[in-house]
Amino acid sequence: MIDRKTAENAFYTYTSHYDPDNSMIRHKIAHTLRVADNCERISQSLCLETELVDLAWFIGLLHDIGRFEQVRRYQTFIDSVSVDHAEFGADLLFKENLIREFPIKDLTAELLSILETAIRLHNKLNLPEELDERTRLICNIIRDADKADIFRVIAELPFEERIGSSRNLFTEADEASDEVMECVREHRCVPRDIRKTRFEGHISHCCMAFEVVFEESRQIIREQGFLDHLLREYDDSGKPLWNEMERAQLGILRKEIEAAWKGDIL
Repeated sequence: MIDRKTAENAFYTYTSHYDPDNSMIRHKIAHTLRVADNCERISQSLCLETELVDLAWFIGLLHDIGRFEQVRRYQTFIDSVSVDHAEFGADLLFKENLIREFPIKDLTAELLSILETAIRLHNKLNLPEELDERTRLICNIIRDADKADIFRVIAELPFEERIGSSRNLFTEADEASDEVMECVREHRCVPRDIRKTRFEGHISHCCMAFEVVFEESRQIIREQGFLDHLLREYDDSGKPLWNEMERAQLGILRKEIEAAWKGDIL
């Protein structure tokens, strides 16, 4: 079993080396803890044995460990202009031996291998076909748990704070491209290299809902309401949040997500 208190203390010790006044750092710490909780809830809903529930929680705690050094070096969370944060984090843990700062004495070689693989793959568009059943299961748990909280992050954190120094990568446009909307209609995530505008980025984040695997993950997302918030076409006073074409595309996206989930988002 994972000594969770020791693991959390090691996490706080590591993150204490980064600027506490940087909102990107603060939000990433909060995100990490929520993802760990999501991992525990999802894995418990699947009636997994205790060692796998603990492992899923631990992966949630470590999944974004590379984000902190990414922010210090590059002032952005945009992997395409800095580093792949999942690969970077896994390298810090397993090639530079940061993992030794965490309580791993009770983890078998198999569980350590699953931990490393799940961290490396948690942000990838697709999982490799050759993964064994247990590794794929744990990878899907962390990927779902992460997506569930990313909806919160997108809804709560201003665009400029989320992307830091990479603002100039996104242009303004009146609507998403046909290529992006094809992903919507095919119920799949939007590849990073085809999203060019802020609105396409918004659409692509919402499209993560198509790839949520477990019903418990969908229930977490429903309870939180952040995906529903991101798909709003009007604010609480009835004022349009987007132009007419963008609102129409958001309407299409909502219907496609509801079709994929076989029911309302809420």
